[in-house]
Amino acid sequence: MTAAHPDSRRWLTLAVVGAAFFMTVLDVAIVNVAIPSIQTDLKITDPTTVQWVLTGYAITFGGFLLLGGRMADLLGRRLIFLVGLTLFTIASLACGLANSISVLIGARVVQGVGAAIISPAALSIVTTTFEEGAERNKALGIWGALGGSGAAAGVLFGGILTKYLGWEWIFFVNVPVGVLVFALTPPFVPESKADLGHHRFDAAGAVTVTSGLALLVYAISKAPDVGWGSARTILLLLASVALIAAFAVIELRTRSPLMPFSIFRIRSVLAANIVGFLLGAVIFANFFVLTLYVQEVLHWSALETGVTFLATAGTTVIWAGVAQGLTTKFGPRPVIVIGLIVLAASMGWYTQIPVDGHYWPDLLPAYVTFALGLAFAFVPVTIAALAQVAPRDAGLASGLINTNQQIGGAIGVAIASTIFVSHSKDLLKTGHTLAEARTSGYQWAFWALIALALLAAVAAYVLLRGTKIEIAEGEPTAEPA
Repeated sequence: MTAAHPDSRRWLTLAVVGAAFFMTVLDVAIVNVAIPSIQTDLKITDPTTVQWVLTGYAITFGGFLLLGGRMADLLGRRLIFLVGLTLFTIASLACGLANSISVLIGARVVQGVGAAIISPAALSIVTTTFEEGAERNKALGIWGALGGSGAAAGVLFGGILTKYLGWEWIFFVNVPVGVLVFALTPPFVPESKADLGHHRFDAAGAVTVTSGLALLVYAISKAPDVGWGSARTILLLLASVALIAAFAVIELRTRSPLMPFSIFRIRSVLAANIVGFLLGAVIFANFFVLTLYVQEVLHWSALETGVTFLATAGTTVIWAGVAQGLTTKFGPRPVIVIGLIVLAASMGWYTQIPVDGHYWPDLLPAYVTFALGLAFAFVPVTIAALAQVAPRDAGLASGLINTNQQIGGAIGVAIASTIFVSHSKDLLKTGHTLAEARTSGYQWAFWALIALALLAAVAAYVLLRGTKIEIAEGEPTAEPA
């Protein structure tokens, strides 16, 4: 199968692969609230060591996405989806059983590889299962709701599981889900692969881009700890840039490139990846800073932290359907711009958070409006990233948008961390209390995220001008100009 088809079981297909995708997104954020418990239980004295539970997953998740997407196109999307699901499930079990930090970090690294294979393979399955037009937009709207609410839901479930069952269960819960999805995949998920006319694999391109992206995520994630101007950070960034540049040269010269640059001739794909990169920075950093604020300044428990994010996770799902309908009717440009402006306004509310803040009125109003902006930005970006993409490049396009969102998220968190840490240190030197210094640092971080959201809105307004996504069902996909 090389094209979208009206499979009568297509909504069951979406449910099966969507469950696996939601699980991978959840695991980006679910660990945040459990870090203090992990540190205590495994007797870790160095805080920078336990952060590798987050960083290890982020490095392999961000680094292997592009490779995972192209492997799905070449070898079979269902096959690669099952491979990734198996890796993720086994690694989740190993994480829960870990009795040392080294074992836990190693298992998280493997878990990230599994997630990087699952996400683009699953999204390309959705893209090739649904006809382009209103029906695919509806499916991608559901997909966007899963991705957009995943970070907030991760904090929620992480808090509940850590409180009542222990931190191990934030990993154990993936095992029955993974087994169930694996069992349901063969009967409900059709196999498909790209008809590229060859079976050659771009090994050199795969090695350079995967190592380059992984090194970039690592350098960015550790920069707030060791300093952006440190020799280590600069050398790592230069090495990652050199590897990615080598990848670009290889792709331009090889007969069967891992990533044909011609895909960027499709304006909606180019625009969606640029905006998706900035959007990822805003979303990941927003939840990261808020989690620190409510736990380190307001001293909320893991359970309290998780429950408060229910307002964002639940509301995002509701607004996702509206965002999908508006995108189909008006195109992605106005919906994305409105969503990003709402995100910026919501974070403007967060710039006023006080040292002695309360859920109401200091957080809840912005929690709810942020959900609206999240749905209005995330859903149309996902639709635009896959619109007018030939079925043979579905895995590539899926890997691209996921990669940009993950890399953007790593950079957003690093920028926010650098800002609030440096500003807090300056205030502590002038006699401010720790709570006052941290709160002010978080406020400054939100100002930086507002700037990123507005930059993304400008990019969407300029780059998506004249781009139409709506295509009548049954019409052939338009060729890129």
